[in-house]
Amino acid sequence: MIRKTAIFSALVIGTFVFSQCSKTDEDTITKDYPAVKATFGTTIDLNKLANYANQTKPAYIVKDNTFGNNITDAKATLGRVLFYDKSLSIDNTISCASCHKQASAFGDTEVGSKGVSGGVTGRQSMRLINSRFATERKFFWDERASTLEQQTTQPIQDHAEMGFSGQNGRPNLASLLTKLQAIEYYKELFTFTYGDEAVTEARMQECLAQFIRSIQSFDSKYDAGRAQVANDGQNFPNFTAQENTGKTLFLSPPVFDAMGNRTAGGLGCGGCHRAPEFDIDPNTGNNGIIGKLNATGFDLTNTRTPSLRDLTNSTGNPNTPMMHTGVITDLQAAIGHYGNITIGTNTNLDPRLRPGGVGQKLNLNSTEVNATIAFLKTLSGTNVYTDARWSNPFKP
Repeated sequence: MIRKTAIFSALVIGTFVFSQCSKTDEDTITKDYPAVKATFGTTIDLNKLANYANQTKPAYIVKDNTFGNNITDAKATLGRVLFYDKSLSIDNTISCASCHKQASAFGDTEVGSKGVSGGVTGRQSMRLINSRFATERKFFWDERASTLEQQTTQPIQDHAEMGFSGQNGRPNLASLLTKLQAIEYYKELFTFTYGDEAVTEARMQECLAQFIRSIQSFDSKYDAGRAQVANDGQNFPNFTAQENTGKTLFLSPPVFDAMGNRTAGGLGCGGCHRAPEFDIDPNTGNNGIIGKLNATGFDLTNTRTPSLRDLTNSTGNPNTPMMHTGVITDLQAAIGHYGNITIGTNTNLDPRLRPGGVGQKLNLNSTEVNATIAFLKTLSGTNVYTDARWSNPFKP
């Protein structure tokens, strides 16, 4: 009797153990995503997602324009695919990354970026570094998009850029959604991310915005110095004397006489490009560049700029042409532009550039210019150019 009971107990226990093991195995079995694997190889593994959601940032970075669209690994991964996918253009030749290249701090070395069928962008393609870390939530040079989410699908619908405009016989955005819905890897990606295959503009906007906001750069010489002091006003121990002088000039406001001549103080750059994020102040007006890229006449609507972080590359030269027209190509010319502002017909010129109603004259000397340039170069890191999370996931 005792033996039978023991045997029965063993069977019961054995069955219990087997049942438990089966459930555990079932829970840990990874799913196959054949279309994703065939298209992306090892660059995307849906069973082991890259870290987009929990990246670290310095404690002194406090601005954030996420506004509820919090980054998740799954949606940022889908956003990465959308960002690099040329299928989002009418002729499969242009992607978001065609105009926003990782090697150029997610900007373009061309003055005007190339679009479909010989089209050209109406403004220089803005760098996308640290788009999340700003008070300003509007996008495009003229701030016509109220949020990054709204911005993401507008180039797709631009006639000259990616072409789904619905104009002059071209397909509209609904046609793109149908097109993507039929692609096998999107069936898997959208089901993985949302639970079903539906491709919608809102989902595309959500994922593209999350990927773009995930692109961050905080490994610069400036960050190494800022971490060692209580505030930006203190000398950074890792800076040269010239770099600290440039920092002071950049951050300190100028003192002007009645004719707009600087008589003391710094250059006032920090009034619009506020440290430590160095993005644009939301209340900024036009900066004095009023030309048009592909047309004659004046354009006074441009009031936004990209962050000054990663303005330069490893050689110390600008990653992209500067200003919405790409008219300025080196840092000395950029500083020189602000050194002598002409108001002319510019009715939208930022008040900080017209003290007393006249255009500012900073009266810069070569020491001040060189020091400011030296400081601007400290704002660039290295990781953003090579981090695989932000690279092209499509196999060559």
